[in-house]
Amino acid sequence: MPDVEMKAADKAKGDKKDEKKDEKKKEEEEKVVVKPPPTPAAEIKSNVALIERGVATMEPRFTHRVLRTLTALRKRADDKVLRDVIEELYPKAGPVKDSLLSWLPPAGPADHSMDVDPAPTPTKTATPEPVPEGEIYLRLQMIHNMHKSPETYKKSIELSHETVDKMQALNRRSMDPIAAKLWYALERSYELGGQLADARPRFLAAQRTASLRHDDETQASLINRLLRSYVSYSMYDQADKLVSKTTFPTSAGNPQFARYHYYLGRIKAVQLNYSEAHTNLQQAIRRAPPAKTAPGFYQAVHKFFVVVELLMGEIPDRGIFRHPVLEKALNAYFEIVKAVRTGSLSQFQTTLSKHAAQFEADKTYTLIVRLRQNVIKTGIRRLSLAYSRIALRDICVKLHLDSEEDAEYIVGKAIRDGVIEGRIVHESGWMECGAQKGGYGPEVGDVFSRRIGYCLELHNESVKAMRYPLNAHRKELAAAEGARERERELAKEIEEGDLDDDEGLGGDF
Repeated sequence: MPDVEMKAADKAKGDKKDEKKDEKKKEEEEKVVVKPPPTPAAEIKSNVALIERGVATMEPRFTHRVLRTLTALRKRADDKVLRDVIEELYPKAGPVKDSLLSWLPPAGPADHSMDVDPAPTPTKTATPEPVPEGEIYLRLQMIHNMHKSPETYKKSIELSHETVDKMQALNRRSMDPIAAKLWYALERSYELGGQLADARPRFLAAQRTASLRHDDETQASLINRLLRSYVSYSMYDQADKLVSKTTFPTSAGNPQFARYHYYLGRIKAVQLNYSEAHTNLQQAIRRAPPAKTAPGFYQAVHKFFVVVELLMGEIPDRGIFRHPVLEKALNAYFEIVKAVRTGSLSQFQTTLSKHAAQFEADKTYTLIVRLRQNVIKTGIRRLSLAYSRIALRDICVKLHLDSEEDAEYIVGKAIRDGVIEGRIVHESGWMECGAQKGGYGPEVGDVFSRRIGYCLELHNESVKAMRYPLNAHRKELAAAEGARERERELAKEIEEGDLDDDEGLGGDF
């Protein structure tokens, strides 16, 4: 039985090797230490350090890197985090520290029992206070933190005013990127407090100053702030004048451009300029952040986009209403689309009255009311396809119109606009629809002949291109010249007697 013993020994060696491999894997896994994500306090402090680096090196890209994290960071920060950051960045008492802490609630007993960051080493030297840009950044974080509770809305307006005044008094160009975010925070404070119209004079004055200083980021932000203020109060004429008198900076970022195109789309839609409104809303969708990053803006743009497409006589793509971010938000608009598509005026009126509150909140109610004519036109088109002659009274009943005079006016306008083909017989009180076009009428024959002519022309051009390939004659000339050269050599050899005539003519032949 020696073979069996050898197999057992091999198995034992294999088991030992596997155990060693497992031990090595465990050791490697123990060596790899997963670093926990930084706390909000640590992230704010590192952002202040980046701002100081950007000011020292005159590189605004560091400040832009900090501002890109503002949206995610402000959701995690609270009063305790901001207080701890101020205590660590400003170890000594001073006017800046006292001013910042005065806007935060006093620390409770529970706040002292927990440390956010590990204690500093005893050998740590005292660090200087942050630059003014760092202070404005901390104030910006505090303003966004006050937006979380309705009780602090009024306090956020006061802090925003103080911060803006301090920023304008310092007059440092290195604050321009932060200033654009600060004006948005000021507008948000006024909007949450229900006093958005009171901030308009301040925005206009700041916009003039930014345009004179060629501060593109602040100028783009302030134009959007003013447009939002005008559109919120339905002051579309003033918004249109602002757009015509100002030039939006081309160097602005995509988020600012997305907001600008969104407001332009709303203004053009109210002014019955649906084609330009559709283009602007489409640009806003393309330039907007991803749907999961900014779901609210994504939903707001698509609500107006769907309504404008309906006003243009088009039916939106069904895939829009199946998007996970838009499915619930656009449910009411999907019912409106179905009513317009089927031409059912009763269904349209029912849906409009059912979701009137939502449409008014979305500022789309006045635009959706205009769709009534589109619904009637669609219904008349369907009736003209189904009947060769129909009484105006029946049209009035089927489309739920008020009277036969309304039906006669609407049908006449549809015939004049080219929606349907037919005529109204006033004596008999009916509408005669135009004869349906046959599948092989003269128009179809003309189109077919044009397509056949195009195909034949394309075939002839392809044959011509294949018949004479490029530089093909050069190959023929080279082959003929080689044949003549071989004939000269053969004749020369025959004359010299090196080759017999029979061999030169083909040997055995």
